[in-house]
Amino acid sequence: MKKHSFKDWMIAVRPWSFPASSMPVVVTLAYLYWMRQDINWVNGLWALLNIIVFHAAGNTWSDYFDYKHKVDAKDTFGAKTLTDEMFTPREIYRLSMALLAVAFVAGIGLLWRTGLPLLYIGIGGAACSLLYPPLKYRALGDVVIFLAYALLPTLGTCYVATGAVDWNVLWIALPVGLITVAILHANNTRDMRTDARAKIQTLAMKLGGKVSMYVYCAEVLFPFGWIAGLIAAGILPLWTLLVMLALVPAIGNVRVVSRFPGKGEGAIAGLDEMTAKLQLLFGLLFTLSFVVAGLLS
Repeated sequence: MKKHSFKDWMIAVRPWSFPASSMPVVVTLAYLYWMRQDINWVNGLWALLNIIVFHAAGNTWSDYFDYKHKVDAKDTFGAKTLTDEMFTPREIYRLSMALLAVAFVAGIGLLWRTGLPLLYIGIGGAACSLLYPPLKYRALGDVVIFLAYALLPTLGTCYVATGAVDWNVLWIALPVGLITVAILHANNTRDMRTDARAKIQTLAMKLGGKVSMYVYCAEVLFPFGWIAGLIAAGILPLWTLLVMLALVPAIGNVRVVSRFPGKGEGAIAGLDEMTAKLQLLFGLLFTLSFVVAGLLS
């Protein structure tokens, strides 16, 4: 069996995608701080680390099934860990199982520290990870990602950090979650040709290239309008206008995706990673805005 370096293992879990899972947790903790909630920071950090491990498990689980179903091949833009034979399918499967085991044990520990409601949230998250490949192949991947990386982690973080579920956190789940879904949608828009060859269906394929382009634009631009509306309604502090700084790269991404109808998949080859970077910037600015508002209020 080929010996792998630490760098190889990092490539396998795709750490560039981790903002999709970590930012909902971080933003939620910052929001709770602004709301003057009594926060258990140990539980909050525990939840952050655990969802990242879950995300890494989900990445490798998805890569394994995409390779087995010939969704990923040598000529696709997706993960190359299997198609370039960096790892064997068995190694990626074992890695995924090991990461799921770590996340499961850590989740049990957090459940023991908190309470039964976390069990239902955890079961939902685990189901999203395990069922993601077959649901993605039936055009439901976007829905699963919104549940797994927006609604569930936001509510779960609120519960473990405060001991109660506050449905108001869903105000912040929507903008963060939409940009997360845009990461997947950018990937699926780029891969429509090869996904069709693999005989699977994604939302991008059902919508078609031009409509998919418009959907992506809405996913990365609507969050800014949403936050502006919540500020005007008095639901969020004025400081959350800081997220508007992320509008610059968001518009840059819109310009990139606008090339797709004329120039094809190569024009948006790196759009998923660009969207993940946008997610990171958006999430950090959102977090900073709540921290500043909390300190100054």
